[in-house]
Amino acid sequence: MVREDFWVEVFKLRGSVTPIVAGRLLGFTLFGAAVYLLFDIFQVHNGLATAHYEYIGVVLALLLVLRTNAGYDRWYEARKIWGGIVNQSRNLAQIGMLYGPKDRKWRENYARWVATFSPACCHSLRGEHSFDEIAKLSETIGTEEPQRLSKTTHMPMYVVRRIANMLKEAVVSGEMDRFFFLQAEAERARLIDHIGGCERILRTPLAQAFSIKIRRFLFLYLLFLPIAIVDAAGMLTPLVVFLVAYPLLALDQIGVELENPFSEQRLNHLPLDQISETIRSNVMASIDELPAMIPYSASPPHVTQPAAKPIAPHASPEPVPIAFQNIY
Repeated sequence: MVREDFWVEVFKLRGSVTPIVAGRLLGFTLFGAAVYLLFDIFQVHNGLATAHYEYIGVVLALLLVLRTNAGYDRWYEARKIWGGIVNQSRNLAQIGMLYGPKDRKWRENYARWVATFSPACCHSLRGEHSFDEIAKLSETIGTEEPQRLSKTTHMPMYVVRRIANMLKEAVVSGEMDRFFFLQAEAERARLIDHIGGCERILRTPLAQAFSIKIRRFLFLYLLFLPIAIVDAAGMLTPLVVFLVAYPLLALDQIGVELENPFSEQRLNHLPLDQISETIRSNVMASIDELPAMIPYSASPPHVTQPAAKPIAPHASPEPVPIAFQNIY
């Protein structure tokens, strides 16, 4: 986890919503300048008190924060679900490697299909179904299977069925104990639950009526803001509008960006490609058998002796502290 310097993040544009809201921000700022010029040229005074308008701004900011929190909850839930996909993929692979058939070909095919589940989920959640979009899977399962995968209605379920068929063959042939087969089936079922949780987040956006009302409220607030403050702010009206509109528009856009944590077109989307690659490397590394264990007695720990503290020449001994007893 990279911790960047304060000034780096202050002026950083990549990963920021500033470029997205810049057009809206400029529009409201120019409108504030136009309002000031009209009031100054025609010597108009509105006589409005700004205190009531400040209360409205506080209510609007609270609504935007609630929306942002709702979006972050979706993002964080999706991250937890993908953490479960990582764990279940590793568990499922280890059960097959340790308790499944010892045939090298079966082990390799099994590991490759387990490693294919996470990228298949990634492509499915992003709406990538054509062969050109999932062609990278050929590095894991060859060229023919991605072509079949692109023609299925649900790619993660196709991968899960392949894994289930391999487990069934292993238990029917007697090369896998039924107890471990049931454990593998439990892990496989959890993978199905995880992709179902991701699809629930993807296909259940925040209530549109809530979004419409907040944006309409935000538009009206920023539209009448320069009219309300022009008497008090004077020629600083455009600057005040800019300083007020920037955080409000940014919070609104952040809430939108967090609604879909899977799309690469959204800022701060989940790094699904990196997560899938981590799963693949972990699973594929488990194909090879572990080397024989070296007993502890044959390889005792290496203990480093602490270096002796040098004694300075003509050094006087340290005074010994005297313990005083309470005589009362």
